[in-house]
Amino acid sequence: MDKQLLVEQLTNHLRASAQVARKAGQAAEEEARDGATAAEKRENARVSQEYAGLARGQKDRANRALAELAALETFHPPARLPARGAVSLGAIVEVEMEDEATSMKQGRTFFLAPVGAGVELTGPGGDGFLSVVTPVSPVGKAVLGKLVGETIEVVVEGELREWTITFVE
Repeated sequence: MDKQLLVEQLTNHLRASAQVARKAGQAAEEEARDGATAAEKRENARVSQEYAGLARGQKDRANRALAELAALETFHPPARLPARGAVSLGAIVEVEMEDEATSMKQGRTFFLAPVGAGVELTGPGGDGFLSVVTPVSPVGKAVLGKLVGETIEVVVEGELREWTITFVE
């Protein structure tokens, strides 16, 4: 799988996120400054303060996205990991778990990247979806250093899940 394509998708997602946050921050700043008349501001000063706080929060969000973009600039995942190698940064990891209710196996695919946790990427040619996990995320911590065939336990949405690693690239 072309991992550079995945990095490009992640970069585009983060760039768009930074742009949305920047625009939202500017809109909130303008609303805090110009959204109410002087009389309205005296009567309800809290509204202006809330918009100012919202503007700060959006600026922080934009700055985080820009910092993540900077980290991706130096990230070049290996095309392939060594045969039977352990999961490391840049790996594509497939896991399976058995659904107790149906006894069917369910699979998930992760891309271990330095930033972008939670972003969903599309495989080349629209071939499936991959969730981005980072080394500091619960899933990333669980898979890092593991081998195909090993079982990991992760708490997801408050529920303990047991997954078996079935593929690493």
